[in-house]
Amino acid sequence: MEYRWQIEERLPVDQEATPLRHLLQRQWLLPKRLVHYLRSRRQVLVNGSYRPVSKTVAAGDVITLNFSGDEFRTPDSSYLPDPGPLTVLYENRDLLVVDKPAGIKSHPNQAGEVGTLMNRVAAYLEGTNDAAYMVHRLDQETSGAMIVAKNPVVVPILDRLISTGEIHRDYLALVAGVPNPARGIWDLPLGQDPTDVRKRKVFGKNAQPARTHYRTLAVNDDRALVVLNLETGRTHQLRVHLAAAGCPIVGDPLYGTVAAPRMYLHGVAQELVLPFSLKRERIVAKIPDDFPQF
Repeated sequence: MEYRWQIEERLPVDQEATPLRHLLQRQWLLPKRLVHYLRSRRQVLVNGSYRPVSKTVAAGDVITLNFSGDEFRTPDSSYLPDPGPLTVLYENRDLLVVDKPAGIKSHPNQAGEVGTLMNRVAAYLEGTNDAAYMVHRLDQETSGAMIVAKNPVVVPILDRLISTGEIHRDYLALVAGVPNPARGIWDLPLGQDPTDVRKRKVFGKNAQPARTHYRTLAVNDDRALVVLNLETGRTHQLRVHLAAAGCPIVGDPLYGTVAAPRMYLHGVAQELVLPFSLKRERIVAKIPDDFPQF
């Protein structure tokens, strides 16, 4: 039988003996739904042969996962290929990290839309067995490192690694005002702004927990350069937290007080945990030339 996706991994020399089910669910973070399909369809192989998930695997074993496509709620990528400039910062079998320019959308908002970063990634992958799958997004005016999955298998794994804080995302912002104190954590739930459907608000409607770590790098009069780390990933989280602290991002069209050619927020680094191998990679996105020298 021909499968749409096949993941093959040799367990490292330091792998402790563990039941195959534990490897799939606890170590590799595959959802129970996918493990069910792998087990019931006998699509998980150990050294080339099916092995029940209750059996033990150990260092040196080769694990093969086969997927037909119907195991996933959205197996097909719907982004139309639209070639455009694309800076790939990192790529392996399962994902890539791209450097999103300011001023373009991360993804289309309606069927048939082109001109977004995901359309460019779809064009980059066209002609291969891979496709572009959304993992997280950056606001249109934000630049920097963004993770894109190349198959649907790793999307829930990456989602889990982000939600548990294993994957760290660092941002650089130029702000109007100076944070006080100079470093700390903003723990302010965010919800919808009832007066503006485009905006989010601290303690807004249907607020969800939101935590941002911040540190002031430099101060120049009434401007500050701040590095931020997302513990959660709510819509507009950094922008709203900074504005609520009295230091909105320079050039922020929704929450800012100081106009600028662009919003000066840049995703400067991704601290990746790679699916399956669990190796860590720090991917840095060069500060754009249009970001003010500070």
